[in-house]
Amino acid sequence: MTAAQRLGAAGVVLGLVMAGLSGPPAGAHQRDHGYSAEIRRASYGVPHITATSYANLGFGVGYVQAEDNLCVIAEKVVTVNGERSRYFGATGPTDANVRSDLFFRKAIDDRSVERLLDGRRDGVHSPSNDVRDQIRGFVAGYNSYLRRTGASRLTDPACRARPWVRPLTELDIWRTSWASMVRAGSRAMLDGIVAAAPPTATGPAAVQDAPGAAAVLAASDGAPAGVGSNAYGLGEAATANRGGMVLANPHFPWDGAERFYRMHLKVPGRYDVEGAALIGDPIVEIGHNRTLAWSHTVSTARRFVWHRLALVPGDPTSYYVDGKPRKMTTRTVTVQVPGPNGDTVPVSRTFHDTHFGPVVVVPGTFDWTAGTAYAITDINATNNRAFDGWLQMGRAETVRDLKRVLDRYQFLPWVNVIAADARGEALYADHSVVPRVTDALAAACIPAPFQPLYASSGQAVLDGSRSSCALGADPDAAVPGILGPANLPVRFRTDYVTNSNDSYWLANPQAPLEGYARILGDEGTPRSLRTRLGLDQVQQRLAGTDGLPGRGFTADRLWRTVFGNRVYGGELVRDDLVALCTAQPTGTASNGATVDLRAACASLARWDLHADLDSRGAHLFTEFVLANGLRFADTFAVTDPVRTPRRLDTANPAVRTALADAEQRLAGIPLDARLGDIQTEPRGDRRIPIHGGRAEAGIFNMIVNNRVPGVGYPKVVHGSSFVMAVELGRNGPSGRQILTYSQSTNPNSPWYADQTALYSGKGWDTIKYTEAQIKADPNLRTYRVGEGRHH
Repeated sequence: MTAAQRLGAAGVVLGLVMAGLSGPPAGAHQRDHGYSAEIRRASYGVPHITATSYANLGFGVGYVQAEDNLCVIAEKVVTVNGERSRYFGATGPTDANVRSDLFFRKAIDDRSVERLLDGRRDGVHSPSNDVRDQIRGFVAGYNSYLRRTGASRLTDPACRARPWVRPLTELDIWRTSWASMVRAGSRAMLDGIVAAAPPTATGPAAVQDAPGAAAVLAASDGAPAGVGSNAYGLGEAATANRGGMVLANPHFPWDGAERFYRMHLKVPGRYDVEGAALIGDPIVEIGHNRTLAWSHTVSTARRFVWHRLALVPGDPTSYYVDGKPRKMTTRTVTVQVPGPNGDTVPVSRTFHDTHFGPVVVVPGTFDWTAGTAYAITDINATNNRAFDGWLQMGRAETVRDLKRVLDRYQFLPWVNVIAADARGEALYADHSVVPRVTDALAAACIPAPFQPLYASSGQAVLDGSRSSCALGADPDAAVPGILGPANLPVRFRTDYVTNSNDSYWLANPQAPLEGYARILGDEGTPRSLRTRLGLDQVQQRLAGTDGLPGRGFTADRLWRTVFGNRVYGGELVRDDLVALCTAQPTGTASNGATVDLRAACASLARWDLHADLDSRGAHLFTEFVLANGLRFADTFAVTDPVRTPRRLDTANPAVRTALADAEQRLAGIPLDARLGDIQTEPRGDRRIPIHGGRAEAGIFNMIVNNRVPGVGYPKVVHGSSFVMAVELGRNGPSGRQILTYSQSTNPNSPWYADQTALYSGKGWDTIKYTEAQIKADPNLRTYRVGEGRHH
């Protein structure tokens, strides 16, 4: 048994003793019509949950997630109920917690979630009974654990005995789901929605700055801030065993509400899926069943559209549609904010809505004046299909089945899907929920001043004064207002598809996807270095030129590819950069200081062009890139998009300035330090060395952190999270997986740091899907959770 396995085994036993789970939990027992689920905890605390119904399955998921991450779930519920100010404080009426509370309290007052639960329970018009059962069971499981343990006896100090820890309701979980759906839409524009106020009689309204809205406006790809991903779907022509393979490598936050949780869920004969979900969600969102595997990457498509409103003279809260005035609706929302004397102070804000959606202000760009205002339509605000979509994804057997699920439910809020099946066929699809802005609608309805914005970013500003400029309905769309399947990019391949957060265009360079609406993404434009490296890695592997044995992928070769930690930007320009600083060993920094570049030049010359723990100089190159030093002399060639541009513009003085700035930023940090000595993740009193690095430098295994002057990079912010390399074949799935930041956020859990240490050493846990695989785990421990209906 390896050291990691011994740690895992000890952790399992310790965890069960701590939780009182050496046998059935006290007070938990089966009764007719009660909840019951079997939990098999494998290495690293990963639960394999088996139940006889979706309600019982949900109960098991809620129970184990509460065991491992109750504080995360409880805080998510505080957020979506608009209570952050009450429990976590606020510095004033414009504090981020206050703005968040106002936004979510408005959604509550509008009954936004309740209205999505009405309608035919077919999974499209409203959630199915199976999904409702899962939510009901999840809530019961969470509450059962909390009731048995008690808030005052929780082992996690983050929420032990805190007043915001309480039993959940089903509505709490539906609200957290809704918050996830609107993450790249109205939630991204939260500050602009809260700030919006009509002008006064003496001039435009004075509004607070809306930094969140401005960031979305400036974004080029529509991706929610701080998230991304890599994924490969490999077909029979790209794999050694001629079956399909999938790499899942989402880049998500290492702390907070958007952490993943590994689990294997089974209702015999109905559902059997291993993978991961965001904490607090009851269904696997990235994973595999016996014959199909899939992952997601953040899509470049936009999730909302703007509507420019022509206001009625003298009445800035009324607007014209086809020459007829319409009155905005208003709602005043009040939240309680801690006062200076231990009391609470009410903070109120009046929101304004149109039939398109809320009015939004981005100062200096989308202002509310006497004649004009802007509203957005967030197309995911009515997306109640996601859990049903993921449930049906998990039941699909082939990528063709999966495509039919995508067509019917159209549920993916802001992600692509990359998949492969055991027959050896791969699929890429940006089948996400996208506003129905066709090229014809854009040409007819985006006013001339906003056409450049649409061309550059895909953000559509439609003429709100004409009903003919409404989003309309595609005949094949699941719901009105979104692009139907026929207007979305899809590609089946027997070799490979891939995505690293650029648009759909080069999912496979041999068959570019072209001719789609600009709102989905760009075509024929330069790709990011991470995208280019992702494609280069596949192409080298298939050609057998990557230094690994044989041709085609196996789980081992795929794992070694992902964590090879090549720095593609360094491969392209390091030698030219060293030649430049050797010839001109001084540079002028942005602050005007003269900087001796000889030490930096020597460090880069010795650098191994990787972001491994032993790599020296990787951090210096990253800082050079972040200082905007990666400037190319050659131009992008649409006929060679993976290889261009590639030559450093050594004649540009900004290159030497960036290197001088990088050296200054690293004052007190050795320029030739080992990456593992300065890039770490804290776990208790340990600092675990972390490999990987910034996508801007062209690193596939993305790790993002903040530099602390004189120290280094002591905490990961986000990056590689749930990583899965799964092979599909006749004998079922096999392969490797890991959750980089570990299964639990509780520092007293045995599963708080074990996978993080494993990741540090480029280790892995194995796929455990079949009974033989599960039973072979040396750390397996089984227990049962349950609750009688009246218990």
